[in-house]
Amino acid sequence: MLKRCTVITRIKTDDGLVSQVYNGDNRDHTKDIIQIIQNELAPLLIGEDASQIEKLWEKMFLKTLSHQQRKLVLEAIACVDTALWDLLGKACSSNVSTLLGGYRQSLPIISIAGYYEKDKTLNDLAREMDWLKNNGMAGCKVKVGGLSPKEDAARVAAARDGAGADFILAVDANRGWNVQDAIKFAHLIEDLDISWFEEPCHWYDDAFMMAQVRKQTHIPINAGQSEMSGHGVRRLLAADAVDYVNLDASESGGITEWRRVAGMCAVHGVKMAHHEEPQIATHMLAAVAHGSYVECFANLERDPLWPRLVANRPSIKDGTIEVPQGPGFDLEFDADFIKKYRVDQ
Repeated sequence: MLKRCTVITRIKTDDGLVSQVYNGDNRDHTKDIIQIIQNELAPLLIGEDASQIEKLWEKMFLKTLSHQQRKLVLEAIACVDTALWDLLGKACSSNVSTLLGGYRQSLPIISIAGYYEKDKTLNDLAREMDWLKNNGMAGCKVKVGGLSPKEDAARVAAARDGAGADFILAVDANRGWNVQDAIKFAHLIEDLDISWFEEPCHWYDDAFMMAQVRKQTHIPINAGQSEMSGHGVRRLLAADAVDYVNLDASESGGITEWRRVAGMCAVHGVKMAHHEEPQIATHMLAAVAHGSYVECFANLERDPLWPRLVANRPSIKDGTIEVPQGPGFDLEFDADFIKKYRVDQ
């Protein structure tokens, strides 16, 4: 990763409220998303009642039906929708987590790490897990799927050795394997207490293939980050392919669509996760009974935004992150950081 991008969205209301949120990491089409917001979505919303979030979401979603770049439109809708939820929280003097259900006040937090790196040894990977634990993480999601099942199983074993038995350990193949190799890998790591096996199979028939893997292992299967709507998640549930869904609200139309998916998953007995984005995921996952772990990048070079853009980032202690209690998403931004790095000036 050579750069980190995001979109900051502000909406002002006539009674003086101002939203302040950020979404996504589309490194190739950020400017396209901004143009969609400014030129296509904003005209639909100006003059409307900002509290009518479902109505406004439907109004924006109609743009996807004829748009050639509907994935980008959904990312643009996510930015606006997140800002609307922030406004609603400020209008009600409530954080978004409470508006969505308010089930708990804190959550375990895990880091995405364990990447492939040149000359990185198994001992290095073990030390990395120990470093994460000492820096307040409750667990780690380790990258797999880029080597053979046997080689990656050895990496996971080293991660478990370095982390200890009380550390949450998940694995993420990013759709890296066929069914046979995914099952082989799962069998090799089943005794390592793995919390989930994420996106084990190739993209082109992943729901069907993941269902086969799920039948052959007791390790829970996680997927959803590659879906662009709740309808994509529905096919995963219909195929009995998943135990966790990690739909990314910033990729799929925002908080409103994620909330629908969370309800659908609750009925099916499937737990909720979220792909990255701790600044919003903490609120959403804490709001529902079947929320699991917040994901972040403990390595600040991998994600410099959360620690540097957010001036009031919640503290992390003993593997736990507290839900921010201020109104909306309770995000205060560093104005100097924005001035230095913004690209639309």
